[in-house]
This record gives sequence, C-alpha cells and structure tokens, in this order.
Amino acid sequence: MTRDLSDVTPTAPEGRAARRPAASARPFTTLLRSWRARRHGHAPPEPDTGGARPEGALWRMRTTVEDRPGSLAALCTALAGRQVDILSLQTHPLGAATVDEFLLRAPAGLTGADVSAAVTAAGGADTWIERADAHDLVDTPTRVLGLAARTALDAAELPLGLRQLLGRCTIRSLPAASPAGRAAGGGAPVEDSLDDTVMRLRAPDGGTIIVERPHLPFTPTEFARARALVELDARLGPRLPPGRDVLTLAEGRDITVRRADTSDLPAAREMHGRCSAQTLRMRYHGPVGDADRYLRHLLGPRFGRTLAAQTASGRIVGLGHLLWDGDETEVALIVEDAWQHRGIGGELLGRLVAMAVEAGCAHVYAVTQASNTGMVAAMRGLGLPLDYRIEEGTLVITAQLGAAPAGPGREPHPAGTTRDVHVSGERIARP
Repeated sequence: MTRDLSDVTPTAPEGRAARRPAASARPFTTLLRSWRARRHGHAPPEPDTGGARPEGALWRMRTTVEDRPGSLAALCTALAGRQVDILSLQTHPLGAATVDEFLLRAPAGLTGADVSAAVTAAGGADTWIERADAHDLVDTPTRVLGLAARTALDAAELPLGLRQLLGRCTIRSLPAASPAGRAAGGGAPVEDSLDDTVMRLRAPDGGTIIVERPHLPFTPTEFARARALVELDARLGPRLPPGRDVLTLAEGRDITVRRADTSDLPAAREMHGRCSAQTLRMRYHGPVGDADRYLRHLLGPRFGRTLAAQTASGRIVGLGHLLWDGDETEVALIVEDAWQHRGIGGELLGRLVAMAVEAGCAHVYAVTQASNTGMVAAMRGLGLPLDYRIEEGTLVITAQLGAAPAGPGREPHPAGTTRDVHVSGERIARP
C-alpha cells in the first residue's frame, strides 16, 4: 500500500513518566534544550557494509532532521527510491529538530552504508544504522507492555528490562551502601538525570542505576520510558517468582531449589554459621569475619540471580550466584560442609549456566583456589570447554558457553514441573 507522504509531520511527544517526589529532575523543557544544544562527540559505530544477502536484511536506523513539514517525507522518498521498505517509525521531538527511528527492510545487495548515504542526501544528520533481527518487528507499545509485565513478576527483571527497552548499552547498579556498610557516592541524594549518552536513575532500594550507550545519545523520550519502568518497579516492591524444583539426591533425600533474594538473608547467615572457616575462605577469598557483609549485596536482584538449595525443613544448605560483571559473568557457589559432595553444587551450577545462556553470555567464569576440588569438579561437570589461569594467587576457570546444550538447566516452576529459564539478553555490571 502506497501512502501520500507529501505533508508528513512528526507526532507529538509521548507522555512523560510521573515524577517521584523524592527524586527531583531537571524540568523537561530544560532537558530538551540541553539535549539539542549539545554537540555529540561520540561517533556512531561503523555501518555494516557486508555483501549481498539473498532475502534482504533488517536494519535499525536513527537520524535527525529539521522539525518542519516535508522533512520526514523527504526521507521516506529517498528510502523508497532505493526500494527500502519502512516497517515501523518512531519520532523523538526535540524542539527545532526531530530524531526519527526506523525499522527497515532493504533489498539484497544494499548495505548499511548505502542506506545511510541516501538518508544523508535527503537531509538526515547524525545518522546511525545497525543490523536488526526478527525481535525488532514487535511494535514499541507491545514491547514496552511486555517488559512491564515481566518486571511486575520479578524484581530481578528491572535491569534486564531496561536493556531490552534501550538496546545495546551497559548497565551498572551501584548500591546505596557498600558491602561493608559505608554510604556509597558520598551520601549525596540520587537524582534522575540525562546527560547525552549516560542516564542515572534512582533505584528502588536507594542506590543508582547508571545506563551508558556511548555510540548513540539517549533521547528525552527514552529517558521518560526508563523512568516509568523504574517507577513501576519501585511501587511494586520486592517480589520473586514462586516456582521451585524438588530434587532427589543419590542418597534418596529431597532438596528444593528455588530463587532467593534479600528476604533470605537471615537463613543465609545461619548457613554461614554452620560452615567451616575453610569453606568460607574458599568462597569469599578474604577474612572469614567479613563473609556476612557481602550477603545483602549478593542476594540483591540488581546485581544478578541467586538460587538457594534448602532441605524439607526449610534450612538453606547451599547458594549459587550468577553475577553480572560488566561484559563478564561470574558464577559462585557455597555449600555448607555437611552437605558437600552430594551433587548440590553441580545442580545449582547447571541452572546458573542455563540462565547465562539465555542471557546471551559468551562465557562464565569462577574464581576459586586449586584446592577447592568441589568447585573444580562442578565446572568440569558442565561438559563445556574450560580455560584455566592463575591471577593473583587464585584460580580462574572460564567456561565457553557456545557449546552449551539448549536446555539442561531449569528454573523452579510451580506444581512440581519445570520450565526453561527465561532471562533476557543483558549484561549488568556489579560494583
């Protein structure tokens, strides 16, 4: 169907996210003016100039045009002249200019550089383009509602939801206090703010969520969407999916595996109290007396996922952590002495690796000691290619996940069944 685009003008801005009384932000008009006036010093990534693809290719493209009648029509005409199909369009008004974001299907043989050149000739500026895939075909309102629903079910989905909402970016979660109990960031109040390629959002727990996207500045519309998702998470409070698995060990005893969070802090500390000094030292690589200080951070949903193994009486006997560490992903295990060498660590590790695979991680690493035979055996039991190296007197074992089977790990699910672990593609840095 051909549309007459001779007089297309950008739509009005999308609704703003509600302002939190405790987290003031710059007025929205000032934010727009600051965003327009700033000259972006970050060059976009080099466009994909690969060869022909037999059935065409999907592209995500963003370009800036003057906010005047006919500017969008000129872009659409230029794209039509290269036989490029516009599958979706979003506009991000900035006052004197508008950022137009397209999902395109280009014919075989047309490269990203070709599309970018056509758009630039039609008046587009600061054009950025990258390959897209079928997941980008979902329209924005549907995608945002889906992210909101996932966030409503699981507090750990917030950072992952932000990554899905904002695309390729780095997310760091900074706690309000360090594991040692000292205030982080000098104790200054956290304010929501947007500064070109960096946005800072007040986390529901009082900390800060920092989102960085060096290759593409954030728009005020994206900032408003991110604030709305964080506000939703804050209003819902702590929550976890209720599912769990009951596993029968070789000896015949049942162990339950489930997700854990900070509500499990007392039980986790009791488990520490039943662990030997050697077990705590191997896990935390420091003074045994400091072990309890790290539990609140490790159990927090902003820094990764935690699985707990517990007995029929509800006593936690093991914890497994999947920790987002920038572009790396760490796995860590602790099983109290009386329950070691029964396969609990391997069960936890398999599920953590399944989560990492679903998150799109290329590999996971474990920091341990050569004398920690249990952890070494659990990593070997994954059946994955392993790399070993010594760093500062510790052993770092890295498992390559490209060879990981699709579904050996399961996440707890109600009614005694299991389902594939569902974790969206996100890598989140931890302090």
